[in-house]
Amino acid sequence: MDPKLTSFLTEFAQGKGRLTVLTGAGISAESGIPTFRGPEGYWTVGAKEYQPQEMATYRMFEKNPWEVWRWYLYRMGICVQAAPNPGHAAIVAMEQLFSDRFILITQNVDGLHLRAGSSPERTYQIHGNIFFRRCDRPCTDEIFPMPPEIGEKQRHELMTESEKARLLCPVCGGLTRPHVLWFDESYDETHFRFESSLAAAAQTDLLLVVGTSGATNLPNQVARQVHHRGGVIVDINIENNPFADLALQNGRGYFIKGLSGTVLPALEDIFQRGNG
Repeated sequence: MDPKLTSFLTEFAQGKGRLTVLTGAGISAESGIPTFRGPEGYWTVGAKEYQPQEMATYRMFEKNPWEVWRWYLYRMGICVQAAPNPGHAAIVAMEQLFSDRFILITQNVDGLHLRAGSSPERTYQIHGNIFFRRCDRPCTDEIFPMPPEIGEKQRHELMTESEKARLLCPVCGGLTRPHVLWFDESYDETHFRFESSLAAAAQTDLLLVVGTSGATNLPNQVARQVHHRGGVIVDINIENNPFADLALQNGRGYFIKGLSGTVLPALEDIFQRGNG
């Protein structure tokens, strides 16, 4: 660990600055969850094979809702089998240490942060959560958990009529949809904490960026806002990326090349020793 970074983190723990952690697919990959932008996410409908960027769209849901649901139930099964890793646990410990000085913004829809113990109040799931659904009409903004009777699907397993009935809206009887942000949709505050994330960035003194490549809009806005207001960015990734470049621009940030399951516990230990 860079001695200057160790000194900064120690002083931060002793002060009153606000910490935001921004996580992406990298931390989930260490738990065995693929990004689904690769071959694992491809899905065959009839004689045609669709890429994940085609399946994860509202356009596809309108065209073939039950195929989209089957794909998401398959993905849900992979997420169920995964377990939080030491990186997730370290983030939970950071929240417990910093309390109201802490916010977690995650792009991941696998729910691993919440399963690890991160609080729903301080966890902004900006791309949704695969274990929840909402009315497609919509008759309500309410988010519903997945029915317990519906489990994960194998790749070629069809949906039953009973399962389809359980995926109807409990309020109006219309079809529900997975509670995720699709490629052809935009962020909002109600479902994806858009304004809340930017408000958190406006108060952030230290931003830890973990395992994300900067392919989506809101995480980039968060990082740029922290950078422009003079906050410190520490990027943790297994390879160089735009967040690493942004972190190093003003000479105050850091890029740590490594696995989040190794790096985050080390940072959390520094925080704990500094606070103690």
